[in-house]
Amino acid sequence: MTIRRWNPFREMVAMQSALDRMLDEGWRSTGTTFTRSTLSLDAYETSDHYTVIAALPGLSENSIDIRLENGVLSISAELPELDVPEDGRLLLQERVTGNISRSVTLPQHVDIDQVQAVYQNGILTLTLPKAPEAKPKQIPVTTSATVVK
Repeated sequence: MTIRRWNPFREMVAMQSALDRMLDEGWRSTGTTFTRSTLSLDAYETSDHYTVIAALPGLSENSIDIRLENGVLSISAELPELDVPEDGRLLLQERVTGNISRSVTLPQHVDIDQVQAVYQNGILTLTLPKAPEAKPKQIPVTTSATVVK
């Protein structure tokens, strides 16, 4: 019989591995792949605005649908299917085709009248200015002889 010192970190790593396997198998068993119908986005925030960037190569600007409603930004597009000639044979298909979309909730209100969407060289760049009430405000401190109670 071998006596082994108990190591709580080893137990946590084993638990994490089991959880990772369970979640991975769960995704595979449902046939759902996160990246197949979900549009990948990059986003950042400044003090004045949000910027959201999405790669949508090969589309016309008219085929991209952008909506902003109740603080939720939604982008969707239809990526064309691969047109294989009748006498051709598909060897590899890694690009996503069909309807892709993504919705994200913005942390603060946006001035919807000032939103800009630019689509250039297959890259969609959205600039979403924050609404004036969402921007940080400086509160001045004054000195006063009277104290309000």
